[in-house]
Amino acid sequence: MSMLDDLIRNSRPVSHHKPWPRAVVDSSTWISAASRLSEGQLTMLGLWGERGAVHLALLDEQTGMVAVLSLEELQSGYPSIAQYHPPALRLERALHDLTGLVPEGLPDNRPWLDHGRWDLRFPLGECSAPASELSYAFLPTDGESLHQIPVGPVHAGIIEPGHFRFTANGETVVRLEERLGYVHKGIEALMIGGDLAHGLRLAGRTSGDSCVAYAYAFSRAVEAALGLEVLQRAVWLRALMAELERLANHLGDIGAICNDAAFALMLAHCAVLREHVLRAAEAAFGHRLMRDRIVPGGVAVDLDSKGMTSLRALHVELRRKFPALVELYDNTASLQDRTVGTGTVESGLAGQYGAGGYVGRAAGRGFDIRRNLAYPPYDELSFDVPLLRDGDVNARIWIRIREVEQSLLLMEQILDRLPDGPILADVPTVNETREGVALVEGFRGDVLAWLRLTPAGKIERCHLRDPSWFQWPLLEAAIKDNIVADFPLCNKSFNCSYSGHDL
Repeated sequence: MSMLDDLIRNSRPVSHHKPWPRAVVDSSTWISAASRLSEGQLTMLGLWGERGAVHLALLDEQTGMVAVLSLEELQSGYPSIAQYHPPALRLERALHDLTGLVPEGLPDNRPWLDHGRWDLRFPLGECSAPASELSYAFLPTDGESLHQIPVGPVHAGIIEPGHFRFTANGETVVRLEERLGYVHKGIEALMIGGDLAHGLRLAGRTSGDSCVAYAYAFSRAVEAALGLEVLQRAVWLRALMAELERLANHLGDIGAICNDAAFALMLAHCAVLREHVLRAAEAAFGHRLMRDRIVPGGVAVDLDSKGMTSLRALHVELRRKFPALVELYDNTASLQDRTVGTGTVESGLAGQYGAGGYVGRAAGRGFDIRRNLAYPPYDELSFDVPLLRDGDVNARIWIRIREVEQSLLLMEQILDRLPDGPILADVPTVNETREGVALVEGFRGDVLAWLRLTPAGKIERCHLRDPSWFQWPLLEAAIKDNIVADFPLCNKSFNCSYSGHDL
C-alpha cells in the first residue's frame, strides 16, 4: 500500500477528479503529510491555493502513486508545510500573495510574487485589498570582509528580469539570494471564467520556450477531467512535438553554456542546429515553437508528407553533425576546466527538492515522467533516462547531450511507427463540475497542470507549476563557495524559467 493511501484513507474523496485522487483532509493529516515530506518518504509536486482552500500534490516515488490533499473552508490560514519541508517556502509565500491565506508557522513571511505594484493585493482571494507598498529586506550575512553585489533585475542582452544579491568575500560567493516575480502576468487569474480555448492560449504562453509542454499538460488535464480519450495519431504527434521542443532547447543550452565559459565556437555550431530544428518544426506543424498546436482532444494540425520529409532530413543532419560537437566539448581542456567541479548540487538536495530534468538527473535523481509515470505513447517507446551524480555544470551539460541522443532515438521511432487516422476528437459536454490533473515531461523537467471545470465547461480554477520552482533554490546552493565570475556559467547550466515561475 502506498503512503498516500494511508494518508487519504479516512479523508473525504472529491468525485470527478482524474486520473489521481484528491481528498479533503483535516489539519492533522495535512501536518502528517508535511512530516513525511520532511522525512523524504514523499515528494512534493505542487502547492497552490484558491479562495478558502489550499492544495498539496504529492508523489510516492516507490509506488508511482500521485494524490492531491486539500484543506477547505479556510477562514484565514492553514498549517505551513514549509516549517517542516523547506522546499515549500517560496510556494507558500506566493500562495499568500495571491490568495491572502496565511501559512501559520511560515519561517519567512516576506512577499514573493507581489512587489507592491499590482492594482490590488490577494487577486485570487475572497476579499481582495487595495495595493500597498511592500517592504523587502534581503537576509543578513555575518562575517568579516564581506561585501554585497546587486545584479539585476535588468540584465545585459535579451533576458528576463530577476534580481540576484551576492554576498562575497573577495571573489568567493558566501551567499546568493534571489528575488523573482518581476514577470508575473496573472495567468491563473486571467483563466478564471474563460473557456478551454482561452485557457489553452494562456497555458501555451506561460513560458515561451515550453509552449508544447504547457499546452500538453493543460490538454491532458482537461482530458482527464472530461474522460476524453485522445486519438492515436494525435497521441504520437504530441510526443513528436515534445521531442522537437526538447531538442531545440537542449541544443541552444549546450551552446550557450559553453559561450559563458568563453568558448563561442560551440555556441555558433549549436545555434545553427537549433535553428534547423525550429525550421523543421515550422515546416511540419506551421509554427517554429509549435504554439497552439496541441489542443484538448488532440492536435490542431496534421503532419503531411512535406513535413515528414523535413523531419527525416533533420534527423539525418543531427545524427551526422552532433557527435562532432560532443567530441569538441569533451576534448577542449580549457572548457572542461571551467565546467568540471563548478556549481555542484548535492544529491540530497536534489532529492529533497524533487528537482526534475537535467538539474535533478545530473545530481543522481533519476526521475522522468515519461518513464516513471509513463503516458502514451512513451509507454510503447524505447529510451533511456541518463543519470549522473556529480551535480556540476559539466554533469548538466552531459545530461543534455545524452537527452539529445535519446530524443533523436524517440523521434526516429515515432516517425517510423506514426499511425494513420484522425487527429482531433470532439470535446464532450458533461454538465457537472469536473477536475483533472496532469504531469508532462518538459525539457526542464515535470510540468504540472491542475484545473476545475464548471458544469458549463468554463475554467473555475487552473494552476500551472513550472519545474523551475524546485530548481531556482538549488542555484543558490550551487553557487556558494564558487567565484562570482562563474555565476553566469552556473545560471545558464540551470536555465530556470523566470516567466514560468512568475506566472
